[in-house]
Parts: sequence; structure tokens; C-alpha cells
Amino acid sequence: MATMTLVTMPTQTATGKRWRLRGRFPDDALKGVPGQPLVRHLLWHRGVRTVAEAKAFTLAPDPAYDALLLPDIEQALDRIVRAIETGELIAVYGDFDVDGVTAAAILIEALGEAGAKVIPYIPDRFSEGYGVNSAAIESLHEKGATLLITVDCGTSSVAEIAGARDLGVDTIVLDHHTVPPELPPAVAIVNPKRPDAQYPEPELSSGGLAFKLVSALCDRLGQPFVPERYLDLVALSTVCDMVPLRGENRWLVREGIRALARTRRPGLRALMEAAGSDPARADASTIGFVIGPRLNAAGRLDHAQRALDLLLETDPDRAREMALHLCDLNRQRQAATVAACDLARDLVAAEEPDAPLIFVGHRDIPSGIVGLVAARLMDDHYRPAVVYEEGETTSRASCRSIPEFDITAALRTCPELMVRFGGHRAAAGFTVENANLPALKEALLARAAEELAGVELAPVLDIDAAVPLSRINGQLIASLAQLAPFGVGNPEPVFLSRNLEVTDIRTMGANGEHLRLRLRDGQVTWPAVAFGVGEQDIVPGARLDAVYTFSADRRSNGAMELRLLDFAPSSAAAS
Repeated sequence: MATMTLVTMPTQTATGKRWRLRGRFPDDALKGVPGQPLVRHLLWHRGVRTVAEAKAFTLAPDPAYDALLLPDIEQALDRIVRAIETGELIAVYGDFDVDGVTAAAILIEALGEAGAKVIPYIPDRFSEGYGVNSAAIESLHEKGATLLITVDCGTSSVAEIAGARDLGVDTIVLDHHTVPPELPPAVAIVNPKRPDAQYPEPELSSGGLAFKLVSALCDRLGQPFVPERYLDLVALSTVCDMVPLRGENRWLVREGIRALARTRRPGLRALMEAAGSDPARADASTIGFVIGPRLNAAGRLDHAQRALDLLLETDPDRAREMALHLCDLNRQRQAATVAACDLARDLVAAEEPDAPLIFVGHRDIPSGIVGLVAARLMDDHYRPAVVYEEGETTSRASCRSIPEFDITAALRTCPELMVRFGGHRAAAGFTVENANLPALKEALLARAAEELAGVELAPVLDIDAAVPLSRINGQLIASLAQLAPFGVGNPEPVFLSRNLEVTDIRTMGANGEHLRLRLRDGQVTWPAVAFGVGEQDIVPGARLDAVYTFSADRRSNGAMELRLLDFAPSSAAAS
């Protein structure tokens, strides 16, 4: 196995992170894999060990897993078909993030086309919070719903689903969150993380699960299943929910990006147009940094129903109005996030600096963006982060965690301290009575201290390879495209180039928080952009060592630029 090596820098880097360079892959590894050695190096470090695995990775074939292998899928299909045949009202209850909204959209469209009577329900983040709640179930029951399908939530909703059963409402749970010891009394719990699951891919997003359920439903009803209809939404759910892009998920995202490029959904086309993004050039970055934040902005500042309405809208004019509103909400969200992060960093500065877990909150950190703030703190300090909005009597929190610490498992050690909680290994959320905040903080800190003993909690930037910038050409970049789509489990390749000359530098952004540069190595010059680094004491003629990925220059017709992740005065220039 290749090693990781810390790259010693003579001065502080722009981000304060240490650089860690991957060691060279074994000389005799992956012989027979066509292409440049750098591509084989990258494949090796992504766990590829054979020529067959390399072929599967680059081609990402459809694994064609049978949806009927999912747990409880037969029970779910039986109940849905009965509801369609008898004209029952089906309520689709989705979460308020992109995964929940897209999964709900897939089910609503497919059930409607199958002849079902369907009504949507997305909870309000601010008045209802995450997950299934009893008041919503009672409201849906009063409207005549006799079948409830929860998407991206429900696995932990034992009391709520028991209450639905008492009202005569059957529930099907379609979810991918961590499975608790006690399951709710649902007709079916379709969750690939269940211990008894036979399905080969346990990490499907809820959108991916909805896609599989719809494929099985069409087969059961003898109707044609057209994957192209839903793959754009599946790609959104998979990328935005940070599902590992391996195996089936990799195929779903690759095909979903192709579907997104030619999507016929007026809402998605209008949203990309309003954001200045060309659908024909859509990729995983477009989903993660353009579409996803705008859809999520609805639930963070307004109501996620607006995002669902956009995805389901069929009129282009109405879709354009909706898209412009979401873009405006996203601008508001960006400003609120900057302010909340500044406040949170001040709160962290007052805490114990060596604490293994960050636990901060304030009434001025809106609950709609606590997850974004937690993610930023986790990235800044490389430790689990819990951020909450302090309410009058209860507080709502989001958690983000590092690979070495399962945050949902930690929450499960002290359920008595919370009103409700749920999540994944890397992300979770909970509601807590304010009186229990000190005890919960103490319990999580103790758990983190135990599990992270011996782990170096320092921000590190992993680098795939050191490459002279002068050797970068179109052929190499084209070969790197074989490894796409990029995301969790298959990150964008990160490179280090040394002793680059700055030929031009200027600030961007309303507050000068970004940089645009031109970097030269010999006869080769590249445009570069660095986001969120603020003003730097750099002038033309300075020499830098830079860590970067490649991205499309959105100001040009498909040209590439360097997206700087970090940089520092050149070690070669200092020697």
C-alpha cells in the first residue's frame, strides 16, 4: 500500500492546513491499464487493484441490481398497488433537503402516472423540524390519506408511525439513514442499511431508492419504466447528499449528469439558466455548487415546498419565476452563512482549544444554516462539530463529523438527553431542551475524547501527486476525465506544482475575499482562482507552491483554469 507523506512548508499556507502527499504507487501495479502513469497512480489510490477493476471504474457500467433485493420491497409494492387499485389517497412525506425533495418528486410523478391519487408533504424546518411529526400525520389523515410514504426520513420515527397506525394510516418508510435498535411499526421499511438487507449497495441515496422502487413498481404494473425520466433527479440527490460515488451510485450519477444535460424539466433548465450555468456542460460540480445550494436555500430560509414545486413545474414561465426566487434566496443564504460563521468562530475561540469536539450555539445562528456552519468549523479544525440555534426552550442542531468519528452513534449513547435525533455517520441533527445542553455537550465531548484518543486533529490537505505545471496539457486533462464523476469516495484529483511565478493577481468578490491569478511555469501560463482566502501579501513576480484541481473557466467557452485549494511562498524560492 502506498504511503502518505507530509510536505514540509517553510511558511504558513494560505489556509493554515498541512499538506500531505500520497506516495508513489507500486511500480508493477495495474500493468495493462491503458493511459498515462498518473491515471494509474490515481486509480491505485482509489482502491483499484486489477485491470478489471480499472475498466469497471472508468466505464461505470450499470450493475443492474434487482430492486427486489431491497428489504421489504415486496410488502411496499403490494401496499402501493392496493392503494392505486382502490383509489386511496397516498401522502408522500419528504425531508426538506435536496435528497428528500428529489426523492419526493420522483415518487409523486411516478405514482401519479401510475394512476394513484397523491398529495405531497414537506415539513417546515423552523416550525416542525426534521423527520416525521405527529401533527403532520394527523393533518394528512384529516385530508383522507390512508397510506403514508416517507422519503429520506422515518427509520427512527417509532412513536410517530405507531400513532399513524392507530389512526388507520399505513406507512412505508423509504430511507437510508442509520438504522436504530428499534424500528417503527411500518408496513415496510425499505432501507438498504438494515442488517438483514440483501441489496449489494447499502449507500443508495433516498433519490436512488425512489428510483429503484419506481422501477419495480412499473414492472409490477406492467408499465414501461423509462430511467431517463428520473436520472437527473437521482444525480442531484446522490451528489448533494454526499453519497459515496462507488458502484451503482457512480453509474447513477454518470448517467444522471447525461440526463441533466438534456433534461426536459422546465424547473431545472430555468434554475441553471438563472445561475448562468450551461446544462450541456453540467457535471458533479454543477450539481454540488450551483443547483444543490439553490434548491436547499428554499428549505433553509423559506420552505422546501418551493424547491419541490420547481422540480414538478411544467410551465416554463412559472418555472423561471420560481428559479429567480430560489437564486435570490441563495444570495440571502450566502450572506447569512458568512455572518453566522464569523459568530461561530468567535464562540469557538472562547472554548477549550484542544477539545476533541466542537459544540457551540447562539440564538443568532439560524437553524436553517447550522449544518453549513458546522461543516465549515469541521473543515477549519478537523474535528466533529455541533452547531445549534438556541431557541426559547429548545434548540435545534446539526452535526458534521470527520471519518474517524461516527456522530450518529455518539448521539445514540445518550438519547435520553434529546427530544429527537437522527442521521448518518458523518452528519446528523437533533432537537434538545435547553436545560439538557450542558449534559449533552459533556457526553459528546467524553465520547469524542475516548474515540479520538491518538488521532491528530489538525486540518490536512491531501494531495494526489506533485506535477510540474509545465507538463499539464489537454491530453492529460482529458485522461483525468475518465475518472469522473467526482465526489465523496472519488474526490477530484488534487495536484501540487512548485515554484510558480505570479504574473498577475487581483481580488474578486464584494469584500475582496477571492483571488484571480495567472501562474507561470517556464513557457506555460495558467489562469487560476482561489476562493475565500482574502487578500494576500502577494505581488507579481512572487513565487508560489500551489495545490489545485482543474475546473472549467465559466468566463470562457469551455477553457480550463486552476482552482487553488491552498498555496504558500515557494520552498524552492526560499532555498
